[in-house]
Amino acid sequence: MKMLDKFFEKNKDWADEIKVTDPLFFERLADEQHPECLWIGCSDSRVPVNEVVGALPGEIFVHRNIANLVLHTDINCLSVIQYAVEALKVKHIVICGHYGCGGVNAALDDNEHGLLDNWLRNIKDVYLSHKDEVDSLPSERERQDLMCELNAIEQVKSVCNTTTVKNAWKSGQELAVHSWIYSIKDGTIKDLEVSVTNLNEFSELFSES
Repeated sequence: MKMLDKFFEKNKDWADEIKVTDPLFFERLADEQHPECLWIGCSDSRVPVNEVVGALPGEIFVHRNIANLVLHTDINCLSVIQYAVEALKVKHIVICGHYGCGGVNAALDDNEHGLLDNWLRNIKDVYLSHKDEVDSLPSERERQDLMCELNAIEQVKSVCNTTTVKNAWKSGQELAVHSWIYSIKDGTIKDLEVSVTNLNEFSELFSES
């Protein structure tokens, strides 16, 4: 356990630093949370959510898994979405993928990855839906990058198809679903310009998919 002692030390330093600038910060935070955004991202250790957007604790509700997938068999993810939308009343759901995603790359190769292959089946389906477009690119890196983007966009469709989000829109709740992608190489986020704010927009955007 001694190898992890540095985390306790850094935690103390971090907490002390915040209390110096805002002595009541943690007292307020302990009472309740009011995040306006649910972030669904990849578990990759190189994509620390709060740090990349400069957010403080309490500002973003977070769910992460391998390759930032939203599967309708994943009760964990669906429960997070329901709590975020119905209890916390978030106004935005961001699905943020990242370039160089190991899960996406694994879904594209011909190797076996054990249990992981079952999880990545959804990404393989995304590839088959866009096979001609992806295969037309000249390099493996370009094909992988495009697939990371397409996968993030596909998860917008999955989120919008949940009963939680559909019911929120039917009730008139303000809620937008967005697709972004993060570059580990330079630390910047790119808006993939796929955002949905109501059922009509959802139908129009994904009518051909």
